[in-house]
Amino acid sequence: MAVIKSTEKEVDLLARLMRAEAEGDGLLGMLMVGNVGVNRVRTGCLDFNDIRNLEQMVFQRPGGFEATTKSYFYQRAREQDRKLARRVIAGERFHPSTRSLWFFMPTGDCPAQWYGQWNTGRFKSHCFFSPTESDCPEI
Repeated sequence: MAVIKSTEKEVDLLARLMRAEAEGDGLLGMLMVGNVGVNRVRTGCLDFNDIRNLEQMVFQRPGGFEATTKSYFYQRAREQDRKLARRVIAGERFHPSTRSLWFFMPTGDCPAQWYGQWNTGRFKSHCFFSPTESDCPEI
């Protein structure tokens, strides 16, 4: 059972986003990026009050993803990436992205906070940041 509604077009969008943002971090890294995307759709807090579906999440401005401005994001989604996207849409979660709404790739260590959100951990090149329970209880 999916934790958010999605169309096949949206599954492709999420698959392309996951690949473009984290292919270098392997399958688990891509799944974690997918967690962040799904969390942004699920929640109604902070910067994501008006995000209701995956397409809005992928192309959110401001606050969207840098990968959507790069040509490699617009490559056709691969079936292996669609399978990963479906896993996170179905609700699979992976630490440290379980409750995360943000991630980024620093040049050095992960900061303790990023835009007021706490670091929940690092996986390979990406640091993940989650809101407090009181800021976003629904994720």
